[in-house]
Amino acid sequence: MPELPEVEHARSLLERFVVGQRVAKVRVAQDTIVCAEDSPRKIANTFRGGVLGIPDRRGKQLWLPVVDQASILVHLGMTGAIRVRGEQGLHLVAHGTIEEAWPPRFEKFWFQLENQVQVAFTDPRRFGRLRLRKDPLHEPPIASLGPDPVVDDIDVSEVSSRLQSRRAPIKSVLLDQKFLAGVGNWIADEACYQARLNPHRQGADLAEKEAKLLVRRTLSVIQKACSVNAEKDRFPRTWLFHNRWGRVQGATTAKGELIQFDAIGGRTTAWVPTRQR
Repeated sequence: MPELPEVEHARSLLERFVVGQRVAKVRVAQDTIVCAEDSPRKIANTFRGGVLGIPDRRGKQLWLPVVDQASILVHLGMTGAIRVRGEQGLHLVAHGTIEEAWPPRFEKFWFQLENQVQVAFTDPRRFGRLRLRKDPLHEPPIASLGPDPVVDDIDVSEVSSRLQSRRAPIKSVLLDQKFLAGVGNWIADEACYQARLNPHRQGADLAEKEAKLLVRRTLSVIQKACSVNAEKDRFPRTWLFHNRWGRVQGATTAKGELIQFDAIGGRTTAWVPTRQR
């Protein structure tokens, strides 16, 4: 699933091409799953002829403001992506190869700007969502999110105290979008690995030092991933990230540590028992 760094990549990509530009042509797929709340026609009419503002993001939620209209809120779901014609797509490990054909398959919206730039949102598995919001920050689903590790000034002590108050596995707490917005499966696994903490441990069982370390590692993983524009090949080679995919029996880290795969809160969790206590 695209997590905060990948969604930030999408936001940055849009910002490079669409700000202040008018939509000349648009189509929105007749998909009542992706467009469950607002009809494809209504979304298309919001885009049509509109001037686009500065794209914004909170957690995994991305939105495109349209001047004097509602904003189009985009959740990428499991396999969603923002594409710009002529720009190489971001390769997500779990998705396999990148399809560079244009127009891309599985498009849920496509538009062309007056300057001829073409943009598409694709979603093969249809877990993504398109919604209209007049005030995205103060309406659900964004209004219920926790602090954003990139947008907000995070108080490590306050967040670690909230972590210690939770009687749930620390992996599950990290995935709770009301705790920290934008943390997904691979980030949570990476943070636990770097903090040397067993993801099965409950937040309430952590010492203050351990809780603060886990929060700091979560923030540093996100910040590093964003600093390299979510390009996986530029992540540090020592990261668990590079070896955690596919539940491969006998998989090891770059240091030769054996990776174990468990289910925590219904999510596949990769961790290293010899390192994480």
